[in-house]
Amino acid sequence: MTRLTPDSRAEYPHHALLPTRWADNDIYGHVNNSVYYFYFDTVVNGWLVEAGLLEVGESDTIGLVVETRCSYFAPLAFPETITAGLRVARIGTSSVTYEIGLFGEGSDETAARGHFTHVYVDEKSRRPVAISDTMRKKLGDLTP
Repeated sequence: MTRLTPDSRAEYPHHALLPTRWADNDIYGHVNNSVYYFYFDTVVNGWLVEAGLLEVGESDTIGLVVETRCSYFAPLAFPETITAGLRVARIGTSSVTYEIGLFGEGSDETAARGHFTHVYVDEKSRRPVAISDTMRKKLGDLTP
């Protein structure tokens, strides 16, 4: 497998600030690898809420995570406010693959880079549903 390399901030159309928490650090003095997935979930779902595509507890269509991955390049640690960059790598019939870059304070290169695939389903039946034209258009704003 080819090792990924860090990206720059300019490669991500959307950015969100995420403060680290004391509980994010592990015994080695940096953010534990599992916490990066919380950051991914926060930036993706935060953008969906901001874009009017998700109303928590009210939406008929929800995204279920079916795949995720992360490559680490540099440590992040508390107390630090990180920047999460977000872009869309692929839009399918009922799925979207988001790519997320996490940047430490003052750094233009990703400390970590990952992806996160949602399959959009009916909230009640959990069966896949087609991505709406409205959502497809808004997701296009995140496509570099």
